[in-house]
Amino acid sequence: MTWLITGGAGYIGAHVAHTMTAAGEPVAVLDDLSSGDPARLPSRVPLVTGDTADPALLKRVLADHQVTGVIHLAARKQVPESVAHPTRYYRENVGALATLLEAAAEAGVRRFLFSSSAAVYGTPDVALVTEDTPCAPVNPYGETKLAGEWLVRAAGRAHGMATTCLRYFNVAGAAAPELADTGVFNIVPMVFDRLTRGEAPRIFGDDYPTPDGTCVRDYIHVADLAEAHLAAARRLAAPDTAGDLTVNIGRGEGVSVRELVTLIGEVTGDRRPAVVEGRRPGDAPRAVASAALAGRELGWTASRGVREMVGSAWRGWLLHQGAAR
Repeated sequence: MTWLITGGAGYIGAHVAHTMTAAGEPVAVLDDLSSGDPARLPSRVPLVTGDTADPALLKRVLADHQVTGVIHLAARKQVPESVAHPTRYYRENVGALATLLEAAAEAGVRRFLFSSSAAVYGTPDVALVTEDTPCAPVNPYGETKLAGEWLVRAAGRAHGMATTCLRYFNVAGAAAPELADTGVFNIVPMVFDRLTRGEAPRIFGDDYPTPDGTCVRDYIHVADLAEAHLAAARRLAAPDTAGDLTVNIGRGEGVSVRELVTLIGEVTGDRRPAVVEGRRPGDAPRAVASAALAGRELGWTASRGVREMVGSAWRGWLLHQGAAR
């Protein structure tokens, strides 16, 4: 079976492409390269440059590569941008998904793996977030991911597709320096960026009801996340797989923002103290996954720790900073 990975030249998508290929799974990639980089992909993986909202292109790609399963990662994913441009987020994250599902159904694709997010939970008030924790997203990005899940499940029921939705928690790290995240949107590269410019890291709020007053999050190494995709894809490909599954992808361990910033200082050797600023709207005091269902259903558990995430991300940051000079 051949898997089409949309957004496969991006930070997470390229890790998935490498992991799938190394495991002997045939893949093809569709990416508009708005944030992807062809250099990230294994040399033998075919890349089609284009938009998942283009039905004619999708029809051709699905046929040309004899696609039997789709891993859909292509999406816009920046929360502040989603607040400023909600219609764009609904159009690109939900509208394009509808086009892709229609094309997949018409092509006879019967396996669909959807990249979702812990943002669907909003600000959960629980020690561990399970898949049964109520979903209450607090921004358009999270809303589009939840709507995407609804759409995937509905299309699966209508067209006989087996579907899986993976709810990622906080992704960090790199399997190799050249695959590192080059954007400055998540906390680890944001701290790197501040340190590189000679500025102190920022912590947004230190008066939360947590042990050190800063938000607690579940961080997952991107290589572990890619392996979760492989496990989910293989489960979907099994002859007796039917219906839908929704699974959290995290480590099940909380790390506070202050703990993470301290660890980054140890890894980089730049231990300058963080400055504390006001809380950001919508930040939950604690968001840590229960990863039990992933273990039972996918046979997958995370194996890499936070220090490994930070160290691998830092090596990638230095490589890309050097290349940019």
